[in-house]
Amino acid sequence: MKNVTIISSKSDAHRAYICAALSKEPCNVICKSTSRDIEATRKCLAALKSGESEMHPGESGSTLRFLLPVMGALGHKAQFYGEGRLPERPLSPLYEELCSHGCSLSPQGSLPLTIEGRLKPGTYTIAGDVSSQYISGLLFALPLLDGDSRIDVTGRFESKSYVDMTLKVLRAFGIKIEEDGQSFIVAGNQSYHGPENYIVEGDWSNGCFWLAAGALTDDGIRVKGLDYHSLQGDREILNLLQEFGAEVTIKEDAVEVRKKQLKGIDIDASQIPDMVPILTVVASVAEGDTVIRNAGRLRIKESDRLSAVTQVMTTLGADIEELPEGLIIHGVYGLTGGRVSSYNDHRIAMMAAIASLVSEGKVVIEGKEAVSKSYPEFFNELSALGLADNVE
Repeated sequence: MKNVTIISSKSDAHRAYICAALSKEPCNVICKSTSRDIEATRKCLAALKSGESEMHPGESGSTLRFLLPVMGALGHKAQFYGEGRLPERPLSPLYEELCSHGCSLSPQGSLPLTIEGRLKPGTYTIAGDVSSQYISGLLFALPLLDGDSRIDVTGRFESKSYVDMTLKVLRAFGIKIEEDGQSFIVAGNQSYHGPENYIVEGDWSNGCFWLAAGALTDDGIRVKGLDYHSLQGDREILNLLQEFGAEVTIKEDAVEVRKKQLKGIDIDASQIPDMVPILTVVASVAEGDTVIRNAGRLRIKESDRLSAVTQVMTTLGADIEELPEGLIIHGVYGLTGGRVSSYNDHRIAMMAAIASLVSEGKVVIEGKEAVSKSYPEFFNELSALGLADNVE
């Protein structure tokens, strides 16, 4: 069985670095790996600490959406220079809530996007089906205000596990927030008090690619460094791979996945949107049909992921129907290979690479350097595992 040690969680790292920067005491964030997105957050926080106004979040939606409310809470004027699709990605309804609570922002899509003024306490209303990052950003900011606030999440609350992660990190830094159904009650005048050391946990979102690879290869794969009790929503990959028919073994310090006969399943992606690309690879070679539902938010990621997944996997020989908010994948015996684009999307590049494991011909990925956004060492790891022979 092949072994891989997973990198640190990008999601956990963003949250820990923000809380550490706001902490009254020094806190050493122990993060064993980095990426473009993590570095974007660190650089923006360093600029904040230095009193600078110019911020460079790169293509990181988390960095921008987390730090906009924080800048507002601190009354720190900032200009965010986004790259790639970031300036085009939506900020509503967070944008309107910031404007109605004391801040002024340049028009959406502006480069730079400027925020100034100071947030006021009050009731903030956020739709739950656009981005959980809006809620997390407010949760970081509102404890710093001089009065109590409330966040009301309306409609279907998608990707709630990411908000749960935010609450977990906030608790580690002494911030208290009450939950009331789909609402969060946030006392004002709180202070961040960090632990001496905060250890960033392993990344289930990127671990999914290796675990899926285990379900597609005869040798299987053992992934070390994943916490089975993590709040990360993408831990659901274990249940889904078992439902597909793979053999999943959970050990004290690792998770193992072995290839078995795969069959199509029905997937609700509302809480696990980032897994859709790699689940599509597994579904493509599973017997029967797989239906992926409630994945419309994928159209506003680094690429239109529903379209990108369909285009890439169809080129590689998969049989996929693209729906407005999902996919239907008709399983085939194997993929053919081909030349595809990453669409400058890290998850599309990694998806195509794992698809090469079940492709007859080579998979050539244009723009595979997109993986540096979250997993710069991905292709080196693929080679170290002996799984890169069929990908260029």
